[in-house]
Amino acid sequence: MVAIRKPKAKKLQLDLALQGGGAHGAFTWGVLDRLLEEEDIEITGISGTSAGAMNAAVLIDGYNEGGRKRAKQQLHDFWREISEAAATFAPFGQVPHTGIMPGMEWMNAFNPMDMMSRMFSPYECNPLNINPMRGVLERILEPKHLQNGIKLYVTATNVETGEARVFQGNEITIDVLLASACLPFVYQAVEIDGVPYWDGGYMGNPAIWPLIYGTKCHDVLLVQINPLTRSGTPKTAMDIINRVNEISFNSSLIAEMRAINFVRKLIKKGRLKNTEYADMRMHRVLPPADLQEMNASSKMNASWDFFLLLHGIGRTQMDAWLTKNKKYLGKESSIDIQEQFLAKSHIRKTKQVT
Repeated sequence: MVAIRKPKAKKLQLDLALQGGGAHGAFTWGVLDRLLEEEDIEITGISGTSAGAMNAAVLIDGYNEGGRKRAKQQLHDFWREISEAAATFAPFGQVPHTGIMPGMEWMNAFNPMDMMSRMFSPYECNPLNINPMRGVLERILEPKHLQNGIKLYVTATNVETGEARVFQGNEITIDVLLASACLPFVYQAVEIDGVPYWDGGYMGNPAIWPLIYGTKCHDVLLVQINPLTRSGTPKTAMDIINRVNEISFNSSLIAEMRAINFVRKLIKKGRLKNTEYADMRMHRVLPPADLQEMNASSKMNASWDFFLLLHGIGRTQMDAWLTKNKKYLGKESSIDIQEQFLAKSHIRKTKQVT
């Protein structure tokens, strides 16, 4: 009797869009760590900026070297090395984790570094252009591992033109990753082929359009770190700067969400054909409210305890997302773009007087 083989279940395809956010990128590490345990979900492409680009590159490097298990280990090793490098480099040291959830006692610990970066340029206070990230990436990554398999897109901002540059394929190097995470108040601009670049978050945090045009997958999971809204009016100089940065780093994302929502509406109304335009299904994982409310200066906290805390929160949030929303993959969006990204930015309608 011949045994009948059951056809293999088709895997759910998913693209990832990973925001940057400094040390808060350890939250994304936790999200990815949990996602990699879902054997029936195939990651087809990742667009990342800053810490999001680092997470993406490290995941792909590990995955191409030894599958999901190796990718999980590679992410762990990366964040561990970041913490160790920061411990020897940071002039103000690190603050140990002292509670279940970081509270206000964390917030002012990193303000001196933030303040110094506002007073002196990196060309003045870091003339040798020392970046501890370079050594970590050189030890962890093998750039040739990034050329195949999961497609990778990394965004950096052209200093001269102010435009976003999306690197892909064999364009992606250690310098490209450093450029994507180059905060202009902290590091000197990274030159690639004679062109200076700053952090990609200014023009694409992250850029979603490369996934729309570069892969055949129509499901995109956004791992969002930077809060869109923050209650109250900032009054101190530091709080004002932090809020301006949050708004700046979210502006391009909101613009892309508006475009995606607009196209979806036209397709639904039959004005555009979904054979010619991508009807994207959008999904999102967010940190809990108490993490979103943390002061932006906490993004400079590179203590291992803090990273582990964020990693655990990321795993928990991703686990909850999978339980609630995995069923939507390949079928429909699990977020309402209009409500969650655009509702508060509506234009007031007034009667036209003739």
